[in-house]
Amino acid sequence: MNNSKGSLQGDFREIPIVDLEPLWESSVTGLEQLAHQIRVAYTTVGFAYIVNHRVPQALIDRIFSESAKFHATPLSEKMKIEVNKYHRGFIPINTSTARTSSIAKVTKPNQSESFMMMHELPVDDRDVVAGAPLAGPNQWPDRLPEFRSAVRAYNEALVGLARMLVKAVSVALGAAPDELDPFFKRPTTFLRLLYYPPQPPHSPDDLFGSAPHSDYGFITILLQDNVGGLQVQNTAGQWIDAPLLPGAFVMNAGDILHRWSNGLFISTPHRVINRSGQARYSSPFFFDPDMHAEIVPLKSCVNAENPVQFKPLIYGDFLMDKLTANHDQHEARKKDA
Repeated sequence: MNNSKGSLQGDFREIPIVDLEPLWESSVTGLEQLAHQIRVAYTTVGFAYIVNHRVPQALIDRIFSESAKFHATPLSEKMKIEVNKYHRGFIPINTSTARTSSIAKVTKPNQSESFMMMHELPVDDRDVVAGAPLAGPNQWPDRLPEFRSAVRAYNEALVGLARMLVKAVSVALGAAPDELDPFFKRPTTFLRLLYYPPQPPHSPDDLFGSAPHSDYGFITILLQDNVGGLQVQNTAGQWIDAPLLPGAFVMNAGDILHRWSNGLFISTPHRVINRSGQARYSSPFFFDPDMHAEIVPLKSCVNAENPVQFKPLIYGDFLMDKLTANHDQHEARKKDA
């Protein structure tokens, strides 16, 4: 893997490396150095390994351990906190299908289960009081005493990292470091603890741990184990493996960042196929703007050669359309409403 290797947009053969060390200099020069790395990686691939992220290994080890404990509990216990209307809790296997995928016609549900934590809101938050979409409490298992503290601690560390990365991304898009900050005063966050059981070696070609899709939001920071199975698609239609790089996260751009960048940053298709014969665990963290944010291409990304490509949208409306279409629980609630 070589982060200095150039390529045509989307025509890549490997996942680049972005070194976050300049971020910790707290200097204009350091931010510009990182922004250059980000611009190269996300205008050509849309995915990168990020190293020197400074998230403590103890937090990483703990989240893997607690995730494994959670997924090992009986299904009857996990179903007590089945995902609620606020999209928080346990998502059973065979209930999530990437129906809105623009990459493939997906008809079979994902072969994974997960625990979902989202941003926590006080009871007097204006969205909670108003009964707004996704404005509600997280759910926690009763029988795992360390689970809640481990998940919250890891989530807090990732929120801190993501806030720093927002500034670097802003500079990478030719804007001021603080231009995107207002959209993340009340960020929408998801931390998903995924378990992929091993798929049979001869399972159908259209059965996936996670079907081909692009992410909905701004950035995704993925923690994965050493089992493998994550693949990223280039413009030639080839699926490029993105195995574990020790000490690194995998970070990708989502559809909202693609729109903000006026198409310059790639929201790259990816999928998971677990035919390893082993259980696979991963923890993607999604850092997205305020539900009420209006997303319009940044002025710094619009010019005569690249005129405006996207109409304005409200992030929350865009997100809820995706969640309702792709999750059986939300689709059922909409039908019952």
